[in-house]
Amino acid sequence: MKIKTWLLITFFIVMVLPITGAYSLYVWINAYYQDKNGVAEYFEKLTELNQVKSVLENPMYYTKNADIKDIEALTNDHLAITLYSKSGLFLYSSNPLKSVSGIDSKDSVFKGLYELKQNYNAFTYKEPVYQDGELFGVYEIQLVRTDWVKGVENRSWLVIASSILLFLLIYFAVMMLLNRRLNRPLHELMRQMRAFAKGEHVESNLVARKDEIGELAQTFLAMQDEIEMARTHLKAEQQQKELMIASISHDLKTPLTAIQAYAESLQSKTLSEEQQEEYRQIILTKSETMKHMFEDLLMYTLLQSTSYHLELVAVDGAEYFEMALSDYEQLCKDQGFLLEVTCDIEGMFAVHPKQLQRVIDNLMSNAWRYGAVGTTIGLAAVNAGQCPIGCFDIVSKALIKQDGMYIIVQNSGQGVKKEDIEKLFEPMYQADTARTKAGERGTGLGLNIAKQIIEKHGGSVELVSKEGYGTAALCWLPPFKGEIS
Repeated sequence: MKIKTWLLITFFIVMVLPITGAYSLYVWINAYYQDKNGVAEYFEKLTELNQVKSVLENPMYYTKNADIKDIEALTNDHLAITLYSKSGLFLYSSNPLKSVSGIDSKDSVFKGLYELKQNYNAFTYKEPVYQDGELFGVYEIQLVRTDWVKGVENRSWLVIASSILLFLLIYFAVMMLLNRRLNRPLHELMRQMRAFAKGEHVESNLVARKDEIGELAQTFLAMQDEIEMARTHLKAEQQQKELMIASISHDLKTPLTAIQAYAESLQSKTLSEEQQEEYRQIILTKSETMKHMFEDLLMYTLLQSTSYHLELVAVDGAEYFEMALSDYEQLCKDQGFLLEVTCDIEGMFAVHPKQLQRVIDNLMSNAWRYGAVGTTIGLAAVNAGQCPIGCFDIVSKALIKQDGMYIIVQNSGQGVKKEDIEKLFEPMYQADTARTKAGERGTGLGLNIAKQIIEKHGGSVELVSKEGYGTAALCWLPPFKGEIS
């Protein structure tokens, strides 16, 4: 049951129970009153009344200075007598609440004659006294209901005591229920939260509850899972960064050592001009390698920042990609490859020119590194739905998009194992150096950087490969929709 529903029901019970108890006590007292108001009491009082009436019917008691010793003898704590003259003058009263001075109106004196009236604490009876048809006065008799009043008073105290007891019972019952339903579960949840804050994994049994506390416990456990996943992710990132620093430090050490060795050799005067030129070229090559490593590391760090945002611009596809795919032919020849370029683009595209050029550079660098020397590298930029001439079968099957455009870089070679394809996009992961050209190594960040840049363009990157045949990188970019995000 929901706590809200439970609280409403409890509140209703707390409100109704005292009212029900009070009403039950009222019915009980009223039943007692009705019981005492029965025929037996009436005739009992009527008999007592008749015994007194015979004395009070003597006209001599209704004159001034009459001897009323016999009347005083009749009165007691349970019976009071009041005498009136025929004009309404008080002649005598044993009731201390009656005034013996003054005159009542005849209406009040002669009202309710011959009626035995029952009040809360007494029966009252009034009757005129006549002799020979002449009115002498009126007497009033009050028969106190002592037992009734005492019984009601006793029951009144019982009602008060029972009401207090009922209130205390309800109060303690509600307190126990609140402690069981709210206080204890909340304290348990707080204890679990404190335990989690100290680094402990918490398994909560409160999720079995079908109320708000159960929902709160489920939310807490979900939050715990998310935080633990975030902690695991941060730990993995930290380990990855440490591995990256160690790996790049190691990779930088090799060209730096070579630069130092060749620089020291250049100081020797025994080297020929040809050797000196060769050493200087090696130093420049190693320096360029180190430069690329630093650039990759800086770019990777920048892309990891959530605040980094690529500012895209709208470009004409044919004009931009024709320029972007140029100038690779001589570089391919220098690396020992032939280059086949295809550029068949129409329409506008939103790109970051410099970073997209970096993507193409990284993909071409991988093609040189992992391709078989003497083979042809394919570089293409085509609209989605088209397939460049000369592309691998594995490439044509992977071109499934019907809008936007593809950047395709393929190379012939040993290919990549299926289980390694996804890993190649992970930072610092590199294929077996035995597969690379002359065992060259990079930073292992090129494909990851390319993937992040393409995704920031709203596109996607896919790597397809066939062992013993070749590998291709497919970058898809969405069409320009008139708005730059």
